[in-house]
Amino acid sequence: MLPDDLLALAKDIAVEAGELLLAKRPARPEVIDTKSSPTDVVTALDRETEDLIRARIKAVRPADAILGEEGGDVPGAVPGQGRVRWVVDPIDGTVNFLYGLPAWAISIGVEVDGEIVAGVVNAVPMGELYTAVKGGGAWLAGERLHCNTGVPLDRALIATGFGYAASRRVVQAEVLAQVLPRVRDIRRGGSCAVDLCSVASGRVDGYYERGTQYWDHAAGGLIAAEAGARIGGLHGKPYNPELTICAAPGLFEELHDLLAALDPERDAPTGA
Repeated sequence: MLPDDLLALAKDIAVEAGELLLAKRPARPEVIDTKSSPTDVVTALDRETEDLIRARIKAVRPADAILGEEGGDVPGAVPGQGRVRWVVDPIDGTVNFLYGLPAWAISIGVEVDGEIVAGVVNAVPMGELYTAVKGGGAWLAGERLHCNTGVPLDRALIATGFGYAASRRVVQAEVLAQVLPRVRDIRRGGSCAVDLCSVASGRVDGYYERGTQYWDHAAGGLIAAEAGARIGGLHGKPYNPELTICAAPGLFEELHDLLAALDPERDAPTGA
């Protein structure tokens, strides 16, 4: 199956999952579990939506592997070259979903041999379906996306997010206090996938965050890259849970150097 075919299947599944969430979301979804901290929540619809996505993938491509935020990594039946793995976040921005805020999305990325080649982010409350195929550009509502270019750091609108552990938030607040005077302003949306799509669409100029997981940025990272953004970690590393930075070339380097000097890949001592 070609990347375009994988994308078509991902789009269909993301749209169906979005319809499920809109139909079933109660006035205030119930928290059924937590993950890294009491504020890092899981709702029943996180799990139901991922179950739906997994079932739809397996119905069409039973040999593929699936990595999902809620259900973990399930290996496929095709080892070696040509291996396909789906990377799924059923609700990226669960706290927003819980409170009825609009910045949450379904994120589905598709790997072939370890490389993301197709990605869909369905920002359901916004009615926006972002898509990308590697080498084929990033798209929204039939329009090709292009990130903002030529923006200097001091004129850049920067999105970011925060972790759930108090020791991490202490450092993130310290870093933010140094970044804020150096940029136009800061936005905190609450969904990595939506923030990356905001870079792709030019709604923000750049983004950085510590603590995002692969399923958070697999699809959104491809969409941003296909819109012309650079995405990576510190000192030439790929983007990773320690730090993800995304912006157009030029601004990326300025934001990287500012962050690198602040040692953002650390937590405060426990009790600090």
